Amino acid sequence: MKKFFNHSAVIFSCLVIILSFCSWGFYVHETTTQLAVYQLPGNMRQFFYSNIDSLVNSSIRPDKRRYIDKTENPKHFIDIEAYGDSAAYKLPWDYNTAVKKYSIDTLQKYGLVPYQVLIEYDSLVNAFRHTNVDSIIFYADDLAHYIEDANVPLHTAINYDGQLTGQRGLHALWESTIPEIETVNYNLYSKHKAEYVKDKPAMVWDAIRKAHALLPEMFAKEKEVAKNFPGDSKYVEKMYYGKMRKVYTEEFAKQYAEALGASINNQLIHSANMVADFWYSAWVDAGKPNLKQLSALNRAGKKKLRREMRANRKNELFEKGMLRARKE
Repeated sequence: MKKFFNHSAVIFSCLVIILSFCSWGFYVHETTTQLAVYQLPGNMRQFFYSNIDSLVNSSIRPDKRRYIDKTENPKHFIDIEAYGDSAAYKLPWDYNTAVKKYSIDTLQKYGLVPYQVLIEYDSLVNAFRHTNVDSIIFYADDLAHYIEDANVPLHTAINYDGQLTGQRGLHALWESTIPEIETVNYNLYSKHKAEYVKDKPAMVWDAIRKAHALLPEMFAKEKEVAKNFPGDSKYVEKMYYGKMRKVYTEEFAKQYAEALGASINNQLIHSANMVADFWYSAWVDAGKPNLKQLSALNRAGKKKLRREMRANRKNELFEKGMLRARKE
């Protein structure tokens, strides 16, 4: 029993460290997934809302799989520069075509996220067709996660943590630290309503290009703000599960967030919009199965949903304590 406990503690410690440096982070994945639910139409929204706690809580499941599944990591990123000039416009959109051109080993080395989004999409369509609630929620969650990762600029770069430019720690700063500090100032409401996506690969690759285009400003603004922090004062050492690590100070994070303006907020919202569109499209491509009979929302649930949507329209989810990631 003691051995099991110690082993579990090691797994948990490593997992926390992994999650700190590889993804939007718990906070934004959970927030983005919650916001996407509000954009769905009618009965589809009610079905997803009736499962929203499961959706939000499991939105970071693909990151957890990294520790136990060695094939998981490449699914979260793509190193565009590895394929040469204008690669974001030249890479094959189809996974099998890409494998034939570059080999599976190369794709796994430099990342699979745009292909993984489409693989998960097909799985969600199939789950809708079989009207299996557990499968629908499972694949909707995984699809959302990979879409959200595809919208993160540092998930499209070899210099994914600023490690090549003396800016190590930029990954966690942009994706986790700043959103958690600044969400109170973000606009989490989007007028967007879920729309059918005719060309899914085109939308995925457009998101990759859009995210990648933000990188020059991200690196430049970090260097600009760093001028206010001489020497190594932009960092502070903190103990993370028995190991000292250098992370950006909160003051640096605040100044960097101000320098970036609304770019992180915009990517968060764009992610939520895209997730809603892909969920809705998968339902349409599955033949629009009747979701009401799968998981009906009771009267109290409908009332709660209306309150949340009203708060969302007023951008008061954070203020009213309705942002589930904040409760976590």
